[in-house]
Amino acid sequence: MEAPNPEFMREAIRLSVDNVPSGRGGPFGAVVVKDGVIIAHGFNQVTSTNDPTCHAEVDAIRKACAALGTFQLNECDLYTSCEPCPMCLGAIYWARPRRVFYGNTKQDAAAVGFDDQFIYEELEKPLADRQIPMYELLREEAAAGFRAWQQHENRTTY
Repeated sequence: MEAPNPEFMREAIRLSVDNVPSGRGGPFGAVVVKDGVIIAHGFNQVTSTNDPTCHAEVDAIRKACAALGTFQLNECDLYTSCEPCPMCLGAIYWARPRRVFYGNTKQDAAAVGFDDQFIYEELEKPLADRQIPMYELLREEAAAGFRAWQQHENRTTY
């Protein structure tokens, strides 16, 4: 497997820096690379789109999947200006890139006001004890969707 390419990380960092004066969102950038070529650029657009899920990694993953016509990025690398937050980490695992390279750490992000530690701590709590309590409701009825999925002959497993 080839070595990481610092130029791809520099592009993710450039996106993070350029995003600050743009007013689109926070100082985060990401690129998805396949076969030594950047196939998608992503940047944080949380405040400009009023979309709390529009982090740089998620934006780059969405664009890369659209460009490749697939929901998995098995043959791709993700370069991101900062260690992924819990949401982005989940998206990364679902997209299945082969590697992730990051610049800043989550501690660096916390030091400038982007602290996701409370989310990691929330995940360890029982559902009812979380800041946003979660309650099971209509589980038996909800199982209908899973039954339909299991019976569907042409489903795409992921």
